[in-house]
Amino acid sequence: MNPIKIRPAVPDSPADAAALAAAVLRNRTYMRPWEPYRTEAYYTPAGQAERLADGGRRWFAVDETEDRETGGRIAGVATLSGIVLGPFRSGSLGYWVDPAYGGRGLATALTEEVCRAAREDLGMHRVEAGTLLDNHASQRVLTKCGFERIGTAPRCLHIDGEWRDHHLFQRILHDDPPPRG
Repeated sequence: MNPIKIRPAVPDSPADAAALAAAVLRNRTYMRPWEPYRTEAYYTPAGQAERLADGGRRWFAVDETEDRETGGRIAGVATLSGIVLGPFRSGSLGYWVDPAYGGRGLATALTEEVCRAAREDLGMHRVEAGTLLDNHASQRVLTKCGFERIGTAPRCLHIDGEWRDHHLFQRILHDDPPPRG
């Protein structure tokens, strides 16, 4: 296997859109129990290019190569979405790692990188995340990365054909006041 690198995904990169489409298609069956319904367009480079272009999210890729021309083989992805600055300074973390790359600490490294970028690049105060009640692996990753469980949201998201409860977690990144102005 090539070296693994965590990097920002590039919103206007056809190579990243193609590599991400290949990754989500490759992991379609694996991800089904944790994902909302997806149209067929979602699994195409055009569908992933549209997602990458969503200005309300920051994207991070776990890439098996540093060759940005080919887009590499994406082994996992994280998003920081719902970013609100001002006095709230918060956002929501979502992530997944291809099971072929499991057990190597990639989800932990990916989560830490998103938290680092949230604090250092955006000056965010907190990051939140939710997991299905039975997603113990993600709960372990979040706990290992300093997230605390703050509650349970009944029927939070429509996942795999039904409304599913989620445990909610947060990580406080700092207690500095927000910038003035």
